[in-house]
Amino acid sequence: MNRRQLLVGLAAALPGSAAEAWTAIQGVCAWPNLQRLSDGTLVAIIFNQPCHGEWEGDLDCWASTDEGRTWKFTGRPAPHESRTNRMNCAAGIARNGDLVVLVSGWSNRESAGNPTPATRGQVLKPWVCRSRDGGRTWVHSTAFPDPPPAGTGIDNQFIPFGDIHKAADGALVASVYTRKNDGRNNGLLRSADDGRTWGNWVELNPIGNETAILHVGEGKWLAASRMFERPGDAHHLELFSSTDDAQAWRRRGPLTLPGQITGHLTRRKDGSILLSYGNRNAGNFGVDGRISRDGGDHWGAPFRIAACPQSDCGYPASVELSPGEVVTAYYTRVSHGRHYEMRVARWA
Repeated sequence: MNRRQLLVGLAAALPGSAAEAWTAIQGVCAWPNLQRLSDGTLVAIIFNQPCHGEWEGDLDCWASTDEGRTWKFTGRPAPHESRTNRMNCAAGIARNGDLVVLVSGWSNRESAGNPTPATRGQVLKPWVCRSRDGGRTWVHSTAFPDPPPAGTGIDNQFIPFGDIHKAADGALVASVYTRKNDGRNNGLLRSADDGRTWGNWVELNPIGNETAILHVGEGKWLAASRMFERPGDAHHLELFSSTDDAQAWRRRGPLTLPGQITGHLTRRKDGSILLSYGNRNAGNFGVDGRISRDGGDHWGAPFRIAACPQSDCGYPASVELSPGEVVTAYYTRVSHGRHYEMRVARWA
């Protein structure tokens, strides 16, 4: 696979449509993280305010027992402290079946409905939140490592993102990043005690953030990373891979065109890999997908999962319900103002 092959595939994309799409939760910016429990319940971990973190808010857990058609609030992994919010998260299922959520946020936030300038506040140290009952009740620990004391890690904290996956060596692996001014640095943390404590920082993409990771088996990993190569660029997703159980990473080439962010990776029951991502290109707002049938070496042309009314949309998470049938949760701004919602598309 090379850069030209990937871009040719992108240019050949044809628009499509989802079989079904509906509003799931109104009044939330969400950025959903979607997990499926052992009993088939779908769990969405979301930010519960209709803004991009400009004011106080919490990380909430909602559940669906009818494959995404209806949703019910079940619990709150991370109730915010005064003058803060809890919003950026990585989530997954521990080896013992517990839900594990790593969540950071921002300090110096005003009360709900009162926007705070983006330049105010600092990244909060992540909490480790854990639920043994499917997201109803939660315990959390404030013990979390600091970033490397250099570059974007200076006087900073990690921001978690995406799914937590199990490594070949039995550890849990989470994607985290740091940011400072126009700089970004993405890497991984590992947990050897089933998600209770974290450490062993490994750099993945020194100019990226919001990186989706996936263990495809036998210590082979893929990552779809949002690139920050130059300030002001329309960001895209870049493919990275590892063959040594997520210890060393190689940059492979672009997965999307500029303005097509942020991604999610999932392995389907037939062994193929689905990339879902937001499309913010003018006149083509929505959620798109690509599929690889050879472990990430080659990717099919993009296809439309769901259309959105505004460019402020995306951050999808996808779960396969049965062979060939997928549910994708995402957020969208519905109209001007603070009108946001989480939507769900179900497609084949």
